[in-house]
Amino acid sequence: MANNTSYNYNLGLVFYSIASANSDNVALRFPDGQEIKYKQLNNLSNQIARSLLYEGLKSGDVIAIFNDKSVYGYAYMLACLKTGIIYTNLDNNSPWARIEKILNTCQPALICFDNTALNFIEDLKKSNISLPYSNISSDEAKIQLIEFSTDNLNETALIHGGSPAYIMFTSGSTGFPKGAVMSHSNLIHFIKWSQSTFNIVKDDVFTNVNPIYFDNSVFDFYSAIFNGSVLVPINQNLAKDPKALVKAINDSHCSIWFSVPSLLVYLLTSRALNSTDFKTVKSIAFGGEGFPKNKLRQLYTLFGNRMKLFNVYGPTECTCICSSYLVGEKDFENMNELAPLGFIAPNFGYEILSENKDNPNIGELALIGPCVGLGYYNDQERTSKSFVQNASKKFSERMYKTGDLVERADNGHLHFKGRVDNQIKHMGYRIELEEVESAFSSLNYINEVGVVYEKLSPELGFIRAYVSVNKDLDSASIMNEIKTILPAYMLPKTISILTSLPKNSNGKIDRNKLKELAK
Repeated sequence: MANNTSYNYNLGLVFYSIASANSDNVALRFPDGQEIKYKQLNNLSNQIARSLLYEGLKSGDVIAIFNDKSVYGYAYMLACLKTGIIYTNLDNNSPWARIEKILNTCQPALICFDNTALNFIEDLKKSNISLPYSNISSDEAKIQLIEFSTDNLNETALIHGGSPAYIMFTSGSTGFPKGAVMSHSNLIHFIKWSQSTFNIVKDDVFTNVNPIYFDNSVFDFYSAIFNGSVLVPINQNLAKDPKALVKAINDSHCSIWFSVPSLLVYLLTSRALNSTDFKTVKSIAFGGEGFPKNKLRQLYTLFGNRMKLFNVYGPTECTCICSSYLVGEKDFENMNELAPLGFIAPNFGYEILSENKDNPNIGELALIGPCVGLGYYNDQERTSKSFVQNASKKFSERMYKTGDLVERADNGHLHFKGRVDNQIKHMGYRIELEEVESAFSSLNYINEVGVVYEKLSPELGFIRAYVSVNKDLDSASIMNEIKTILPAYMLPKTISILTSLPKNSNGKIDRNKLKELAK
């Protein structure tokens, strides 16, 4: 038994305790009726952990997982936490060009493919990347795992709280995705916060509608599995069918939901939700983008009398949530502003980096404390720009500059006011417009490109691309090619072909003039 310490200082030890206390309780409940108990999940992840160590992997190595929320996908994540191996989950539907950038950044010791991503194996073979890979859910893998013991690993006790747990890749301004690294200690603090904030008990049933490569899934996985609750994995096909999704949540007796507002708006506009649905749900949390007030009021009218609605906020670099706000009736007195971010969560500190001496309550939010992540993997330059010393302190205090503009109200609540750079929140995803531009620039017939975000309201907008080309072709042809480079949520709404793009006095592309063209 590896857990012979007086306290659980890493996630592997935490899970051993949870699995022991909840051995015969359900950990994973799939919509098709399959259920996996904590004992089974612990045993399987122990077998996988031993097989990884047997293959020569060690603490500090990286594993990239094409994870479609199978039992094996979750078990591989746990196996990594038990061995000190760092995992990163990859998008099965992302263009290979973007996957290749991620692999070049994190240089995984092993790439694990599930059955929905086997087509990428051929892309890997054709690339210049030489990395070992395996099919994580094949019959052969299952047979091999039988050879390894299901006992808890002694090696787990060697992992300290500051060890990296996972890498979460987000959009990068240079055209290359950046990988935020979170530690075991970061996540243990987060688990304690979520348990307290949402009053989590063993009987709770969490939805996992968020893609596993998206940071919102951190809440789903860690809040459920590391509190002894049930997690209901929802694959992407089911999530796209509003009525089937609602039925799955009802049939699975879910009690806690978390998603981007866009998904809830989708369920509302498709009329898949009515007041008799979500009977067992006690809390709905949403974050990642602004929730349109008219739709939030519709959701509150449906469910506000029998469940709590939480607006949560937080960057990928700080365990995905750093504040929460309980929505109430008074929030609909003003329909022209988004719900507040609320107060910063306990065990976080913050500074407002204001450039306005007359109003120090407006400026860029910088987060401080033990939930701030370790930086960007294999990217010291971008790490040093965003994770900085707090200049107001005479001792070493590291803080993360979020790039988000906030205003602190008289009651202490923070309100989101925009971005300080060219980063946007779109469809729940954080996107650097420079990455979209970089994708266009990779096409040899593009002379110039400028990408802007046309904001229709505080919470809605479109990405629009403007290009000049050296070849006779139409925007539809360009769109078809850009779809092979960018994931769907980064695709522009329109592509406009211009003879040349407007310039400012410095000779740079004038994006303000491009925004005027969008009107």
